Amino acid sequence: MDDPMYSLQDVIRCDLCETPVPHKHCDICHIHLCEACVGEHLSDQFKYHYIVPFKLRGITPKCTKHSTKVCTQLCTKCNISVCPLCVASSEHEYHEKEDILKWFETKKELMQKDLKDLEKNIHPKYQEAATNIPVQRIDVNKRSQKLRTALDKQGEALHTEIDTIIQGMKSEIDVMDAQHIAALDQQEDAISHTITEITQAILDLRRLLDTSDICLVSKYTSRTKEFRNLPAQFQVTLPTFAPNEINREQIHQQIGFLSKLAIKFLFDEPRILSDIQTKYQYLGSVSCLSDSELWTCINDNILRLYNLQGKLLRSVQTKSGNAPWDIAVTQSGDLVYADYRNRSINLVRGTQIQTLITLRGWKTLYLCSTSSRDLLVCMRSNDEQTKVVRYSGSTEKQSIQWDDQGNPLYSSGLPLYLTENRNLDICVADHWACAVVVVSVAGKLRFRYTGPPFTPRELFYPLGITTDSRCNILTSDNSNHFIHIIDQDGHFLRYIHNCGLQAPQGLCVDSRDNLFVTEFVKGKVKKIQYYK
Repeated sequence: MDDPMYSLQDVIRCDLCETPVPHKHCDICHIHLCEACVGEHLSDQFKYHYIVPFKLRGITPKCTKHSTKVCTQLCTKCNISVCPLCVASSEHEYHEKEDILKWFETKKELMQKDLKDLEKNIHPKYQEAATNIPVQRIDVNKRSQKLRTALDKQGEALHTEIDTIIQGMKSEIDVMDAQHIAALDQQEDAISHTITEITQAILDLRRLLDTSDICLVSKYTSRTKEFRNLPAQFQVTLPTFAPNEINREQIHQQIGFLSKLAIKFLFDEPRILSDIQTKYQYLGSVSCLSDSELWTCINDNILRLYNLQGKLLRSVQTKSGNAPWDIAVTQSGDLVYADYRNRSINLVRGTQIQTLITLRGWKTLYLCSTSSRDLLVCMRSNDEQTKVVRYSGSTEKQSIQWDDQGNPLYSSGLPLYLTENRNLDICVADHWACAVVVVSVAGKLRFRYTGPPFTPRELFYPLGITTDSRCNILTSDNSNHFIHIIDQDGHFLRYIHNCGLQAPQGLCVDSRDNLFVTEFVKGKVKKIQYYK
């Protein structure tokens, strides 16, 4: 609604000189004043006056203790408005007071600031979080269905294997039965043949006993001894089945193991556990040798190992004397580094440095060690194409460069830090594409993360990247001085932005999911706890 002061039908005027549109008001006398008449009004020293801007007229409340007075001050200790009589009383004698108009304007400014912050930052963040909940619920069902499908498949495989074994044992029984029957048939044939001969011998004896022919009797030969023993007998060991006791643990081992659900909440306020000052003026990459030791590097030719107290434990000069482009600690605890200038990947083991890989037509950029002890290397060609290559030792196993439509997965700009997630996805922080590019272990594009929906894409420039035990992806946003945390499917979870980070770059996590962050411009490493 328009202010009646500016209404064309009833223009408000100064009560002293009738100047239109007065800008002041006396909240004690309840009269409108132009700027010129303020001094004249205040000259009446027999009355108490309180001049306020016209738009703030009526701001002074009536005193609850002195009904004829209005409150022009605020007791900050009691947080109540007070009139001049209250101010003069012993109740508020030693309390801090503020002019109620200044206090009101200060509060208004704070409210305006809070409103802007709520509308522009906080509310969109909560909206994004609320939007992610249904998506995460769907993901829960999808993951559960995948687990059930995998269990059904394993169950079917085990059932098939068991059925095959049982059927094989039944077939063995059939074969043994056939062998047994054949042996019985053979014995039956022998007995039947002998019975026939015995029957004939009995008939012959009966005839001989009835004859008086000496010649026939003299030819008789007894076969009783021959017939006394039955035809060759056989002994048989009959098959038996002794079922093993069903061992649930062994069955579980055959089926596989279902890991337990573990829920860890992110800290509302991540905490800095260590602040490590290195000897570098600028600091880029960091890689955990252990929970208490860190390899670091930047633009000189020295690789340095520090503990959490900032003590330099070891220094190694690169083989070529060139500055290392990136570093990574392998599963066996060795250090590998990329030498951009001579196109090589080198292994530091003890006091020896071994060149593992030397490229032609491509230059090594960034690298990481995988759970399968392979190396993933990001590289760029002379014509500025980029790709990620998997090596087993010095043998190339896989090349990742194009999506299914034949488009480049990665930009030609630098840097392109990379890491392997616990689910074997390959994650690349593509700085100039303003995206985190995630592909499956097979090299198929899964998603591109370009920042939360409420953040303009052009403001997101990822640098360092790492993952934690929950398969969350963490990437440093150097320009905005904070860390993005997203889940394995690219959904934004939160920022780490309240740890005083200055130009965060290199990232790694230890076995307890503590995050190590290099501050490029300070030459520092900060250890941050972000899980409860």
